[in-house]
Amino acid sequence: MTDPLTLYLAAPRGFCAGVDRAIRIVEMAIEKWGAPVYVRHEIVHNRFVVDGLRAKGAVFVEELEDCPADRPVIFSAHGVPKAVPAEAARRGMTFVDATCPLVSKVHIEAERHHENGLQMVMIGHAGHPETLGTMGQLPEGEVLLVETVADVAAIAPRDPAKLAFITQTTLSVDDTAGIVAALKARFPAIVGPHKEDICYATTNRQEAVKAIAPKIDALLVIGAPNSSNSRRLVEVGRAAGCGYAQLVQRAPDIDWRALEGARAVGLTAGASAPEVLVNEVIDAFRDRYDVTVERVETAREDVEFKVPRVLRQSA
Repeated sequence: MTDPLTLYLAAPRGFCAGVDRAIRIVEMAIEKWGAPVYVRHEIVHNRFVVDGLRAKGAVFVEELEDCPADRPVIFSAHGVPKAVPAEAARRGMTFVDATCPLVSKVHIEAERHHENGLQMVMIGHAGHPETLGTMGQLPEGEVLLVETVADVAAIAPRDPAKLAFITQTTLSVDDTAGIVAALKARFPAIVGPHKEDICYATTNRQEAVKAIAPKIDALLVIGAPNSSNSRRLVEVGRAAGCGYAQLVQRAPDIDWRALEGARAVGLTAGASAPEVLVNEVIDAFRDRYDVTVERVETAREDVEFKVPRVLRQSA
């Protein structure tokens, strides 16, 4: 007889509106222009999604120079530096920007502050495509990057009285609050965003993990190792008291020995992980345990973003 186990399913989880829109953009581009359609960088950070689009005719490249000038190219949901669309236009390429509108909001904010003579401080992860894209909206040296509270003490702005801060949209809400507090303590005149830059989906998924944390022995987060928001969910779970919190890409990645003795397991998915992978993991648990699924919902999401007009027009 199989042991009983309760799976606490976090809601919201999985795809956010920006990811959903980016995937639709690639699918509609293939429909409109035929294969191949080139995509600069992974459209979203999930191998399953990327492989599915590749099978339909998408070709993923890291740089614009890897794309032939006579085929359409799509820029990923994470956003790109200004130089990228400028170069695509110079080469006469057809391009579609799949940047999440909430990332674009941060880009616009940075430009507005720059026009007002403020130097930017960006809270983000060095090397992450979203950070590179946001910093690339402004001239070199106009954006100072901080990753930790300690970094705040080390930056040397041009004029401490003329600063504004922005953040990557997929950070830990709690960690970012500490960095913002350090910035305000060191630079009392620093200007913050009108509305928090961390997106609704990141915030909601972190809140759902905090809600299930007290009920569970272990937490599994379905997501890719290069997905910032997925990795933050693991950290949030650990900070909320989960003794075991692990990132898994798919059901075969689960370390069943680590879960021995667990009677309640939490399950969530990063914003670029499709629901089909959640169901795959639930089925893997059902093969081993007598499973009861409990859904814990902390918010409802009904956000939807339109695809660019060029794709809404018929071919």
